[in-house]
Amino acid sequence: MRAPLCDSSTDANPEPGPAVGEVVGGDPALPGCSANNATRRPLVCDAGQPTLPLWRQTRPAVTVPWTGLPWQLVRGYGCPEDVVPPMTAEDFRRLPLPAPTLNVQPARAWVLVNKETIVYTDPAVVHLTTDLLGYPMEVEATPSRFTYDFGDGSAPLATTSPGAPWPHQDTSHVYRRLGTRTITLTTTWTGRYRVVGTTVWHDVAGTATTTATSAPFEVQELRAHLVAGTCTEHPDDPGCS
Repeated sequence: MRAPLCDSSTDANPEPGPAVGEVVGGDPALPGCSANNATRRPLVCDAGQPTLPLWRQTRPAVTVPWTGLPWQLVRGYGCPEDVVPPMTAEDFRRLPLPAPTLNVQPARAWVLVNKETIVYTDPAVVHLTTDLLGYPMEVEATPSRFTYDFGDGSAPLATTSPGAPWPHQDTSHVYRRLGTRTITLTTTWTGRYRVVGTTVWHDVAGTATTTATSAPFEVQELRAHLVAGTCTEHPDDPGCS
C-alpha cells in the first residue's frame, strides 16, 4: 500500500505536490510537509492511475523573474473518469473532420442509363488533437455510416459499408432517366477522446457529419448501329464520336 502523501494545498506557502484521497491529519515529518499540512491516503481510481496535480505560477509583468513566485494549485490528484470534461456533440462537430473522398465508377463525364454506377469511399479513421477546457485531448473519429443522394429524386442509399471499386463493388445505383446528375455523400462520424498521455477512452455523446459532392456528369443512352467499316475508317459514322 502506498504511503500517505503531503497535501500541499493546505499549506500557507505550498510547493507543487499531491493532494489526493481522504484527509487523515497533518504530519510534519513527511517530506515537504509542515505542521499546517494534512496528509491524504492514496487515491484508487476505477479507470487507470490518478492524474497528476496541476500547478500554476502567475507573474504580474514579463520583467518579473519566475524564481520565488508562489505556486497556485489549480487541481489536485484526480481520477481520469472524474477530471476529464465531457466532449459534447457540438464540440465534436467543431473539429476539422476531413470529408472522405467520393469515388464514382465509371470515372468519366458520363454514365449509362439502366447500368450500374458504382460509388465507394475511404473509411480511414482520423486522429486529431484539440484543447477542451484547458485539457489537451486526443480525438479518434471513425466514419460509421455513409448516405448517398444520387441526384435523381430516388431515396438516398444509407449503408455502413464504405464500398469498393469494380469488380468487388457492393454499393451502386442504376439511373433510369437521362439527364445531368451529381452525387452527394454524407458521412456520419462517431468519436472517442482521452486526455493526452492517458490510456482511458471516453465516447463522444453524439455524432458529426461531413459532405462530399461529385462533379456533374451526364446519364446517357448509347444505341448500336451497323456500319460498313471500322470507326478508324469512318470516324464520323454514328457511335464513333
